[in-house]
Amino acid sequence: MAKGKKIKKAEDAYNAESIKVLKGLSAVRKRPAMYVGTTGPRGLHHLVYEVVDNAIDEALAGYCKNIVVIIHKDNSITVKDDGRGIPVEEHPTEKKSALEVAMTMLHAGGKFDGKMYKVSGGLHGVGVSVVNALSEWMVVEVGRRKLLHRQRYSRGKPQGGVKKVGKVNASGTIVTFMPDKEIFDEVKFDRDLLSDRFQELAYLTPEVSITFIDERLKNADKRKQVFHYEGGVDAFVRQLNKNKDPLHPKPITFHTTGEDVHTDVSLQYTTGYSENIYSFANNINTTEGGTHLTGFKTAITKAVIDYALKSKLLKAETNLTGEDVREGLTAVISVRLRNPQFEGQTKTKLGNSELQGLVYSLVYDKLRDFLDETPRVSKKIVTKVVSAARSRAAARKARELTRRKTALESGTLPGKLADCSSQDTEVTELFLVEGNSAGGSAKQGRDRRFQAILPLRGKILNVEKARMDKILHNEEIGTIITALGCGIGDEFDESKLRYGKLIIMTDADIDGAHIRTLLLTFFFRYMKELINAGRVYIANPPLYRISYDKQQRYLFSEEELRTLVATLEEEQKYTLQRYKGLGEMNPEQLWATTMDPERRTIQQISIESAVKADKIFTTLMGDKVEPRRKFIEDHATEVRNLDV
Repeated sequence: MAKGKKIKKAEDAYNAESIKVLKGLSAVRKRPAMYVGTTGPRGLHHLVYEVVDNAIDEALAGYCKNIVVIIHKDNSITVKDDGRGIPVEEHPTEKKSALEVAMTMLHAGGKFDGKMYKVSGGLHGVGVSVVNALSEWMVVEVGRRKLLHRQRYSRGKPQGGVKKVGKVNASGTIVTFMPDKEIFDEVKFDRDLLSDRFQELAYLTPEVSITFIDERLKNADKRKQVFHYEGGVDAFVRQLNKNKDPLHPKPITFHTTGEDVHTDVSLQYTTGYSENIYSFANNINTTEGGTHLTGFKTAITKAVIDYALKSKLLKAETNLTGEDVREGLTAVISVRLRNPQFEGQTKTKLGNSELQGLVYSLVYDKLRDFLDETPRVSKKIVTKVVSAARSRAAARKARELTRRKTALESGTLPGKLADCSSQDTEVTELFLVEGNSAGGSAKQGRDRRFQAILPLRGKILNVEKARMDKILHNEEIGTIITALGCGIGDEFDESKLRYGKLIIMTDADIDGAHIRTLLLTFFFRYMKELINAGRVYIANPPLYRISYDKQQRYLFSEEELRTLVATLEEEQKYTLQRYKGLGEMNPEQLWATTMDPERRTIQQISIESAVKADKIFTTLMGDKVEPRRKFIEDHATEVRNLDV
C-alpha cells in the first residue's frame, strides 16, 4: 500500500466532501439488467470489472501501484488496491460515513465534481454501489491515516456502522463480495475471461501491476498470474501480432499529453488480410467505436495516401479506400479524458466530438513523419495497400455474383437450399449441414415451416489465408452469403438477414470440428455482427444410442455413457451404437436429437473478448505451425466443449 507524506496530503484532499450524492439504490435489485446488462455470465463478470475499475482509476490518478484480485473457493471475490482508500469521515450532508454513502447510494462517488479524478472509467459511484446491491454480502475494508475501517453489507444494506478495527501502515481499499444467487443465473466465474480483462487493463495502464489469484485451482503453480507491461500499447500490439507476420519489426507508437486528454496509439501492419483495431476510452473497450476511432481511421487513410502520392508510389487516378489502407493492420487506440461522453450504460461508444479532431491531428502528423523517415517500411505498406485495392476491385465483381436484389427474392436462392415457408426472422432457422447425406436426412426430418437446410460439400476456404476476391469466388462461401441475404464485410446489413438463427451442424469427429472452425472463422472475420447479435449456434448431435429394457436413450458425451452404464444392473444386456456421422441417423432420429427445439441442445456462440477470439482464430487458422500445435496440445481435452 502507498506510503509517505505525499499520500497523507492526497488523503486530506480526497475526503468525505469529495463524495457527491445523487441518491437511490432499491431499483437496482428490481431491474439488475439495466445496470449490468444481463443476469447471465456477462453481468456476473461485470461486477468484478466495476470494482477493479475503481482501483484502476486510483492508478490513473497517480495513487495506486498494485491491484490484487482473488477468486475464493466459494466464488466470492476480493479486490485489493493500495490507493488512497475510500473516505470514511462523516459526509457533510448525509450525516453518515462517506464510505457508507459511496457503497449504498446510487450515483454517489468521487467523480462528479471533477476534482479528485481527471479521468475515470469506474470510480466510487454507480458501479460499486450496484455491485453491493447485487451481492448476497459485501465487506469493505479501508486503510486511511494508519487506521483500518470496516463495514459489512447484506444485499446493499449496511449491517452496522463503519467500525475502526485496527491499525495499518499504509492506505488502500479491500472489497470482498459474494454475488447474489437470487439475482444471477449461476455464480461461477470464468478464470480465462477475467484473466483476459486484467491483461488488457495492464497493457493500457502501465503504471499498475495486477495480480490475479484463483484459489479454486488444485495446481498451486497455476493459481497466480501477474500482469505488468511497461511498454503499454506498444507491448499490446506486439502481443496481438505474436502469431502473425509483421511487415515491419517494430510497432509505430506515439503519445500526446494535454490538460484534459491523454492519447496513446500503436499500430503495426502484417502480411495478413484482417483488420484488427481496438479502441479504448479511460480503459473501457469501446467495441462500437466512437469519435476517437473515427479520427484514427480518417487520419491513417489520408496519411498513407498523401505519402504514396508525394513519393510517386501511387498513381493519382488510383482509387484507394480506408478499407484498403487498413488491410492487415493491427492497432490500439487508447484515450484518457476528463469528461467522457459514453453512449448508453454499457459504455461501448465514445461520443466526445472534440476527440475526433485531436486524434486525427496526432495520428496524421506522427504517421506522416514516420513514413517520411522510413522509406523502406513505407514502400512495403503502400505496396500492400495498392495490392488490397486491386483485390477489392476483383472482389466487387465477385460480389455481384452473390448479391441478391432483395432479402426475400427466392428466385435467386441457391439451388441446394431447402428453404422454409416462414419469413419471420423471430422463428426462422438455417442449418448449415456437413455433407449431402446428412443434408438429406435434415431436409426430411425438419419442420418445413421455419427450418431451412443448406448442405455443404467438404471444407470451405480458410479465410484467414485469403483476400476477399478469392473468398467470394469460393462456391460454398458464395452459397452461404446468398442464402443469408445480408451481405458481407462493409456491405453487411442485418435488416436483410433471412433467418433469425444460424446453426452449424457437423459430425462429432475431427473433420466435423475442422469444418466448424472454418465456418466460425468466416463469420468472425466477415460477419462478426451475426455473432455479436447472438445469432450463431452450434448443434450438439448425440455420440451414442443405447438400447436396454425395451427402451433407448441418446447420449451426448463419454461421461454420460459412463454414468448410465454404471447405473445398469450387473449382466443387464444393452446394445450401443456409436454415431460416426450425422448421416448415420435417419430423419426421425436427427429431428428428435438435434433439430427439435423442444428437445435439442444448441450452443450459442459469443465473443466475450474480441482480443482472445482473434488470437484463437489466428493460432488455429494462420500460417504458423508451432503455436497451433501448442494450442492443440494444451486444449486437447477440452475440444468437445471449446468455446469462442
